[in-house]
Amino acid sequence: MISLASVNLRNGESQDSLLKRFRKKVVKSGILSTVRNKRWFVSKSETRRMEKKKAIRRIKRRSFKDAE
Repeated sequence: MISLASVNLRNGESQDSLLKRFRKKVVKSGILSTVRNKRWFVSKSETRRMEKKKAIRRIKRRSFKDAE
């Protein structure tokens, strides 16, 4: 089931604050990141390769910070 982000206008709430709350809810739900990831087909081997690269970068970054 798809859950859509929705917000209700509160008494005395401006349109700007309503929009701000909606944007926060969308970001928190991860809808946009899911859409970006599913925009193109990526094979499982490619996904694993990218995750491995990310992990290596993360480890290098951590070791660099520890060295300082």
